[in-house]
Amino acid sequence: MHGFSVVEMWQSMGLLSKGITLFMILMAIYMLAIIIERAIRFYNGSKQSFDYVVALRRELQRGNVEAAIQAAKTYPWSPLAKVMEAGLSEYRAGLLALKTEGPDEVGDFDLVDAVNRALERVKERETTNLRRGLGGLATVASAAPFVGLLGTVIGIINAFSKLAGGGGMDVVGPGIAEALVNTAVGLFVAIPALMFYNFFTNMVERFVVDMNDVSSEFVGYVLKEGRTK
Repeated sequence: MHGFSVVEMWQSMGLLSKGITLFMILMAIYMLAIIIERAIRFYNGSKQSFDYVVALRRELQRGNVEAAIQAAKTYPWSPLAKVMEAGLSEYRAGLLALKTEGPDEVGDFDLVDAVNRALERVKERETTNLRRGLGGLATVASAAPFVGLLGTVIGIINAFSKLAGGGGMDVVGPGIAEALVNTAVGLFVAIPALMFYNFFTNMVERFVVDMNDVSSEFVGYVLKEGRTK
């Protein structure tokens, strides 16, 4: 009995089975690209967010809003820095409006509400950016096993059709191997996709919690300091 190589197995596959296998390989490449891109994004974002929070608190303790805004620009990977840059810029603009126009001319302008709306607007956008690609991972994780199962069914059908034609194990073997390989490839793609989807989803939730905490802390700062400027 001679060994059955990958090349021989590929050559024995039908056109539809080859298409299914290639499709799963493309899903694996797509999954890998998302994992690498999101891993880099989250690692740099987490590190820069921590560094920016330290800088932000230092500058706000000094009352230096302009320095806090400029510091945010030096952390482009940090979603928290982008959220705070929007809030700080709105805070600075609101203070300028109150000083130059006066409360009567400004009317019912609420500095705290304006800052809070700016923070929420950018927070939603950054949360959406953090979740980019995760839907693709979820789709791969849920679809890959079924695509592999489809290849398995086709392989078994081919194997039994050859067996019905009077073939022996040497003829049926490639079809069975084809079915098992499609199943294995489907699981090989789906399992890491699901694991990284759950991991990245937890990372997004951590970023959201951090953005909410720091935003709330800054709104508290505006309530204490902003109205007296």
